[in-house]
Amino acid sequence: MRNKKILVVYFSKTGEQYSVGNITEGNTAIVAKMIAEQTGGSLFEIKLKNNTYPVAYTALTEVAKAEKNSNARPEIASDVSDFDSYDVVFIGGPVWWEDLPMAVYTFIDKHDWSGKIVVPFLTHEGSGLTSVPNNLKNATGAEMLDGLAIYGHIAQNERNKAKENVVNQLNKLGF
Repeated sequence: MRNKKILVVYFSKTGEQYSVGNITEGNTAIVAKMIAEQTGGSLFEIKLKNNTYPVAYTALTEVAKAEKNSNARPEIASDVSDFDSYDVVFIGGPVWWEDLPMAVYTFIDKHDWSGKIVVPFLTHEGSGLTSVPNNLKNATGAEMLDGLAIYGHIAQNERNKAKENVVNQLNKLGF
Protein backbone atom coordinates (compact mmCIF):
# COMPACT_ATOMS: atom_id res chain seq x y z
CA MET A 1 0.00 0.00 0.00
CA ARG A 2 2.93 2.33 0.54
CA ASN A 3 3.41 2.90 -3.21
CA LYS A 4 -0.23 3.89 -3.77
CA LYS A 5 -1.37 7.49 -4.15
CA ILE A 6 -3.50 8.23 -1.10
CA LEU A 7 -6.24 10.77 -0.43
CA VAL A 8 -7.62 11.41 3.05
CA VAL A 9 -11.11 12.92 2.74
CA TYR A 10 -12.92 13.96 5.88
CA PHE A 11 -15.74 15.99 7.36
CA SER A 12 -15.19 17.36 10.84
CA LYS A 13 -17.15 19.63 13.16
CA THR A 14 -16.08 22.19 15.72
CA GLY A 15 -18.24 23.77 18.39
CA GLU A 16 -19.96 21.92 21.20
CA GLN A 17 -19.31 18.17 20.94
CA TYR A 18 -20.39 15.21 23.02
CA SER A 19 -17.99 14.41 25.88
CA VAL A 20 -15.30 16.92 24.85
CA GLY A 21 -17.06 20.26 25.26
CA ASN A 22 -16.57 23.24 22.96
CA ILE A 23 -13.73 22.52 20.54
CA THR A 24 -11.88 24.58 17.94
CA GLU A 25 -10.41 21.63 16.01
CA GLY A 26 -12.71 18.74 15.17
CA ASN A 27 -12.00 15.22 16.39
CA THR A 28 -12.07 13.80 12.87
CA ALA A 29 -9.74 16.53 11.58
CA ILE A 30 -7.20 15.49 14.20
CA VAL A 31 -7.38 11.83 13.11
CA ALA A 32 -7.34 12.73 9.40
CA LYS A 33 -4.11 14.66 9.86
CA MET A 34 -2.57 11.68 11.66
CA ILE A 35 -3.56 9.34 8.82
CA ALA A 36 -2.16 11.71 6.20
CA GLU A 37 1.08 12.08 8.13
CA GLN A 38 1.51 8.32 8.50
CA THR A 39 0.57 7.42 4.90
CA GLY A 40 1.93 10.44 3.03
CA GLY A 41 -1.60 11.06 1.78
CA SER A 42 -3.11 14.33 0.63
CA LEU A 43 -5.77 15.92 2.86
CA PHE A 44 -9.15 17.18 1.68
CA GLU A 45 -11.71 18.57 4.12
CA ILE A 46 -15.34 18.45 3.08
CA LYS A 47 -16.92 21.77 4.02
CA LEU A 48 -20.46 22.93 3.50
CA LYS A 49 -20.95 25.72 0.98
CA ASN A 50 -23.19 27.52 3.45
CA ASN A 51 -22.22 26.34 6.91
CA THR A 52 -25.61 26.42 8.58
CA TYR A 53 -24.96 23.70 11.14
CA PRO A 54 -25.73 24.77 14.70
CA VAL A 55 -22.82 25.12 17.12
CA ALA A 56 -24.82 23.65 20.02
CA TYR A 57 -24.60 19.85 20.23
CA THR A 58 -28.29 19.02 20.76
CA ALA A 59 -29.43 21.33 17.96
CA LEU A 60 -26.80 19.81 15.66
CA THR A 61 -28.02 16.28 16.38
CA GLU A 62 -31.54 17.26 15.33
CA VAL A 63 -30.31 18.72 12.04
CA ALA A 64 -28.15 15.65 11.42
CA LYS A 65 -31.10 13.36 12.11
CA ALA A 66 -33.35 15.30 9.72
CA GLU A 67 -30.68 15.17 7.00
CA LYS A 68 -30.23 11.44 7.42
CA ASN A 69 -33.97 10.77 7.44
CA SER A 70 -34.43 12.74 4.21
CA ASN A 71 -31.24 11.32 2.61
CA ALA A 72 -30.13 14.93 2.10
CA ARG A 73 -27.12 15.94 0.06
CA PRO A 74 -25.98 19.29 1.48
CA GLU A 75 -24.06 21.43 -0.98
CA ILE A 76 -20.32 21.34 -0.39
CA ALA A 77 -17.92 24.24 -0.92
CA SER A 78 -15.29 22.57 -3.12
CA ASP A 79 -14.06 19.32 -4.58
CA VAL A 80 -10.88 17.38 -5.37
CA SER A 81 -9.95 18.25 -8.95
CA ASP A 82 -7.57 15.30 -9.45
CA PHE A 83 -9.66 12.61 -7.75
CA ASP A 84 -9.06 10.09 -10.55
CA SER A 85 -5.31 10.09 -9.81
CA TYR A 86 -5.74 8.52 -6.35
CA ASP A 87 -5.61 4.78 -5.69
CA VAL A 88 -6.66 4.70 -2.03
CA VAL A 89 -9.22 6.99 -0.43
CA PHE A 90 -9.64 7.20 3.34
CA ILE A 91 -13.12 8.56 4.05
CA GLY A 92 -13.83 9.90 7.51
CA GLY A 93 -16.24 11.74 9.69
CA PRO A 94 -17.96 11.69 13.03
CA VAL A 95 -20.69 9.12 13.62
CA TRP A 96 -24.03 10.89 13.28
CA TRP A 97 -27.02 8.63 13.83
CA GLU A 98 -24.97 5.50 13.06
CA ASP A 99 -23.71 6.90 9.75
CA LEU A 100 -21.46 9.52 8.22
CA PRO A 101 -22.74 13.08 7.90
CA MET A 102 -24.73 13.47 4.70
CA ALA A 103 -22.21 15.99 3.33
CA VAL A 104 -19.79 13.06 2.94
CA TYR A 105 -22.29 11.37 0.64
CA THR A 106 -22.49 14.57 -1.40
CA PHE A 107 -18.76 14.17 -2.01
CA ILE A 108 -19.11 10.46 -2.77
CA ASP A 109 -21.87 11.05 -5.30
CA LYS A 110 -19.64 13.39 -7.31
CA HIS A 111 -17.04 10.73 -8.15
CA ASP A 112 -16.41 7.51 -10.01
CA TRP A 113 -15.08 4.99 -7.50
CA SER A 114 -14.10 2.30 -10.03
CA GLY A 115 -10.73 0.79 -9.15
CA LYS A 116 -10.46 2.65 -5.84
CA ILE A 117 -9.68 1.16 -2.45
CA VAL A 118 -11.68 2.80 0.34
CA VAL A 119 -10.79 2.86 4.03
CA PRO A 120 -13.40 4.31 6.40
CA PHE A 121 -12.32 6.12 9.55
CA LEU A 122 -14.66 7.43 12.21
CA THR A 123 -14.61 9.34 15.43
CA HIS A 124 -17.26 8.24 17.89
CA GLU A 125 -18.07 7.93 21.57
CA GLY A 126 -18.96 4.26 21.72
CA SER A 127 -20.62 3.28 18.47
CA GLY A 128 -17.48 2.16 16.64
CA LEU A 129 -17.78 1.74 12.88
CA THR A 130 -21.55 1.01 13.02
CA SER A 131 -22.98 0.39 9.53
CA VAL A 132 -20.62 2.84 7.82
CA PRO A 133 -18.43 0.27 6.01
CA ASN A 134 -21.52 -1.33 4.44
CA ASN A 135 -23.00 2.07 3.62
CA LEU A 136 -19.75 3.14 1.94
CA LYS A 137 -19.54 -0.13 0.00
CA ASN A 138 -23.08 0.44 -1.28
CA ALA A 139 -22.42 4.10 -2.10
CA THR A 140 -19.08 3.62 -3.85
CA GLY A 141 -18.96 0.02 -5.07
CA ALA A 142 -15.24 0.22 -4.29
CA GLU A 143 -13.01 -2.34 -2.63
CA MET A 144 -13.26 -1.79 1.13
CA LEU A 145 -10.57 -2.30 3.73
CA ASP A 146 -11.22 -2.57 7.45
CA GLY A 147 -11.91 0.80 8.96
CA LEU A 148 -10.46 2.76 11.85
CA ALA A 149 -12.65 3.81 14.75
CA ILE A 150 -11.19 6.28 17.24
CA TYR A 151 -12.92 7.70 20.30
CA GLY A 152 -13.43 11.43 19.84
CA HIS A 153 -12.42 12.23 23.41
CA ILE A 154 -9.14 10.36 22.90
CA ALA A 155 -8.44 12.17 19.62
CA GLN A 156 -9.17 15.48 21.32
CA ASN A 157 -7.59 14.98 24.75
CA GLU A 158 -5.05 12.14 24.46
CA ARG A 159 -3.43 12.73 21.09
CA ASN A 160 -0.41 10.51 21.71
CA LYS A 161 -2.71 7.61 22.53
CA ALA A 162 -4.85 8.38 19.47
CA LYS A 163 -1.77 8.51 17.24
CA GLU A 164 -0.55 5.16 18.58
CA ASN A 165 -3.98 3.68 17.84
CA VAL A 166 -3.99 5.13 14.31
CA VAL A 167 -0.45 3.89 13.59
CA ASN A 168 -1.28 0.39 14.88
CA GLN A 169 -4.46 0.15 12.81
CA LEU A 170 -2.70 1.46 9.68
CA ASN A 171 0.12 -1.05 10.13
CA LYS A 172 -2.44 -3.89 10.31
CA LEU A 173 -3.85 -2.66 6.98
CA GLY A 174 -0.42 -2.57 5.38
CA PHE A 175 0.21 1.19 5.45
